[in-house]
Amino acid sequence: MRAGGFGYREVAIRINGFDTAWADDDLSAAIEARPDAIVLTKVNGPAELARVGAAIRMADADPIEVWAMIETPRALLNIREIAAFEDPDGPLATLVLGTNDIAKELRLGAAPGRPGMVCHLANCVLAARAHGLDILDGVYNEFSDTEGLRAECQQGRALGMDGKTLIHPSQVATANEVFSPSQQEQAAARRILAAFARPENAGRGAISLDGQMVEALHAEMARRTVALADAIAAREVDGKS
Repeated sequence: MRAGGFGYREVAIRINGFDTAWADDDLSAAIEARPDAIVLTKVNGPAELARVGAAIRMADADPIEVWAMIETPRALLNIREIAAFEDPDGPLATLVLGTNDIAKELRLGAAPGRPGMVCHLANCVLAARAHGLDILDGVYNEFSDTEGLRAECQQGRALGMDGKTLIHPSQVATANEVFSPSQQEQAAARRILAAFARPENAGRGAISLDGQMVEALHAEMARRTVALADAIAAREVDGKS
């Protein structure tokens, strides 16, 4: 961490949960290393998150974002309270779904499409959006199965996930592709923004475009799509991706 060299990438340090003997030492080392975020495992409720902020204050350190791993039935039951947690020194920024542990704890069988998991994933997305958090889907274990990974990434994106946690470098390209706006999505978004920018549409809450009604909320979604696409393109131009 001190050596740097990570470019534009955010760096997060994952520490052991507070149900282990190593958590406090891990947390102290992570605070000293000054990452972009600290990933706390096995979060069951707001109390664990509060311990992170308290440790940062005790170390007299600048604020560090916290990413909470949701891995247990208790966490799923307490997801609203977890997502609502606030601490200026350890601000919660991201929920990370530990789907392997969730499947184990809930005794879910392995099945295509994760039928036993979808309701819990959707509930976590709802909590994240209600409190302005990012949310990352869990891992796909079969790292040699590219098409299976693609299908699960597409499912996660359809559910509203912002990205996916990965277990092997070979999975990076597929995940980046699926969670990036496609050329078709970018073109549609730019058409919407151009249409709302016309003088005759100034101040209107809804317009007709390509035979469909398009509302101001679609323009807001389009702006996010274009901003994300432009940010990705800028990195590619800089040769950093």
